[in-house]
Amino acid sequence: QVQLVESGGGLVQAGGSLKLSCAVSGRTFSTLTMAWFRQAPGKEREFVASFSWSGGRTSHANSVKGRFTISRDNAKNTVYLQMNSLKFEDTAVYYCAAELYGSGSGTSRSYNYWGQGTQVTVSS
Repeated sequence: QVQLVESGGGLVQAGGSLKLSCAVSGRTFSTLTMAWFRQAPGKEREFVASFSWSGGRTSHANSVKGRFTISRDNAKNTVYLQMNSLKFEDTAVYYCAAELYGSGSGTSRSYNYWGQGTQVTVSS
């Protein structure tokens, strides 16, 4: 089994920054494609960013391009989401997800493993 534990959420003013972390255990991290999703109250879960297990390919949702950056440290078994220029509409629970040898899909059902989520609240 793969365990994912997110951290780094909190309350921040609009225009501020936060960095989320997701620590992974239970599987060789380098074989996992990692992703971040988010879910705001009353809305469906949406794709934020992914980092493929091979080739260093990343993908970011249009809504966060230029503001958010996904990265990973295979030595630390951790994936990160640096969030800059935060907006009120970025408020959501952010989830880390993993897929073994995944393609970096933006579809949540492609991912087999999920963290418990971390709350990000942006005040306007």
